[in-house]
Amino acid sequence: MPDSVHTRKGASRTSLIPENVLALLHAGELESVNLTEWQAVDHIHLLQSVLPHVQLGAHVSPLVDQLEETGSRSGMKAIRLIGQELLAILPKSGEPTAMSPVFLSLANHKSDSVRCWSTYIIGLDNSLSLEEKLRQIRKFAADQHFGVRELAWMAIRDSLVHDLDHSIQLLSEWVLDTDENIRRFAVEATRPRGVWCKHIDALRNEPARCLPLLTPVKSDASKYVQDSVGNWLNDASKSQPDWVTQLCDEWLRISDTKETKRIVTKAKRTIMKTQTEQK
Repeated sequence: MPDSVHTRKGASRTSLIPENVLALLHAGELESVNLTEWQAVDHIHLLQSVLPHVQLGAHVSPLVDQLEETGSRSGMKAIRLIGQELLAILPKSGEPTAMSPVFLSLANHKSDSVRCWSTYIIGLDNSLSLEEKLRQIRKFAADQHFGVRELAWMAIRDSLVHDLDHSIQLLSEWVLDTDENIRRFAVEATRPRGVWCKHIDALRNEPARCLPLLTPVKSDASKYVQDSVGNWLNDASKSQPDWVTQLCDEWLRISDTKETKRIVTKAKRTIMKTQTEQK
């Protein structure tokens, strides 16, 4: 594979993706390097390339038919549907899904898109307890690829919301982890409004319930985590601006650091915009 493929920055538009790069993405031989590439992956092509190599070749046609019928060839809609269908297939091997050689092959695949399928195999598995889902999703929350990390929290978000207080209790250990990706997952997964996902009404109305997750990272050294905390509070500010303002003031008083200041600036951007517009 040419070095230029490995060192590429990624095209800004789908039409600019080189044909050899797109072919490698569809063959499951390459990771996407930006959102444009990630969204350009045709999961029908990817299924046809990957499943025969993990002893699931017989399931390619039915899966392709489903994707075509629903118009789900790319992005999250396709990934969720594939994860749902693979979940129904894998338990037939007679062993726990997470221990299945097929699942392990998918979960450790070189293609980030295939690993994304695996997040939904876990997230949609209602036979798993919340603790077990979090245990299994952890490796994806810490994945090297941005897309896999995003799909990890999206795949499990409904389960977290279903038992919110217990989820916050469990995730309170994650915000203390040495891995910035794990800390960021705990915050991003519980954002009141989130991105590309349903809102969490309970946290839009009572954001203080998530203080056990937010307070430990109010001065996090990682900008990746800082951005997530700031965005979390900006979400909350759209329904509870006074609470966010008071919390930010308190944080600045007890944590006069550049990290906290950066979080507060991001957290109050909607509040500041509203105040400017009202003048």
